[in-house]
Amino acid sequence: MTAASEARFSPARVWAMLLRYLFILKSSWPRTLELLYWPTLQVLIWGFMSQFLYHHSSYIARAFGVLLGAVMLWDLLFRSQLGLSMSFLEEMWSRNLGHLFVTPLRPYEWVISLLAMSAVRVTIGVLPAALIAIPLYHYSIFAMGLPLVAFVAVLMAMGWALGLAICGLILRHGMGAESLAWSVIFALAPISCVYYPVTTLPHWLQPIAWCLPQTYVFEGMRAVLFQHAFRTGYFFSAVALDLAFLATGIAIFFISFRNARRRGALLQMGE
Repeated sequence: MTAASEARFSPARVWAMLLRYLFILKSSWPRTLELLYWPTLQVLIWGFMSQFLYHHSSYIARAFGVLLGAVMLWDLLFRSQLGLSMSFLEEMWSRNLGHLFVTPLRPYEWVISLLAMSAVRVTIGVLPAALIAIPLYHYSIFAMGLPLVAFVAVLMAMGWALGLAICGLILRHGMGAESLAWSVIFALAPISCVYYPVTTLPHWLQPIAWCLPQTYVFEGMRAVLFQHAFRTGYFFSAVALDLAFLATGIAIFFISFRNARRRGALLQMGE
């Protein structure tokens, strides 16, 4: 194989890496169960809470499912970030990075396979939870229609941006930074306004909240449920922020990867 052919993008290499992660997932039923467990548990808890509040709160009565929809969309954001990070960490835990990159695999091809696997993990985790809510609570998040597609796209892109940045930090600082894969997203939760409007926050904190694309999604979701209106301004603002976050995440990842390769750290990283 020539150097020129190795440098070209290869869908076959991306597919090979995606198959690797699918086989890892398939070979361990606890991994699959974990993907299903937390989204389903959250839907059950918040579903019963919503049913209770429906009879005791005018806020819920005006748009039943506002909490359930927020839970599902938040879990989609979390799962998209964690799904990417987990596939990356599995390579780190098994000390496999050095083996991968003595092959013709390009770093961007690896990233594409991580993104694809993240989408698979999100589907396995969130879709069953969304379907369970239909017979249990007579609520379907799919009733949002096309706005739901926009919300999902924005949240997935933000999750990937965070995941790539976190993976880059792990490459730079080693396995001591792996806890970021679980902690960073929850640090953003209070200012993402998942369950309450932005106006609930202190005035000085509101501009910071509006700097996050997921804030526009949750405000947009409430607009759809309460006002039956899709705010295009929210959507385009979220897309613009997504592009900025994605560019930053990609830059952090590839700069960290190049530095790790230069230092010979790819062969040393692992548990």
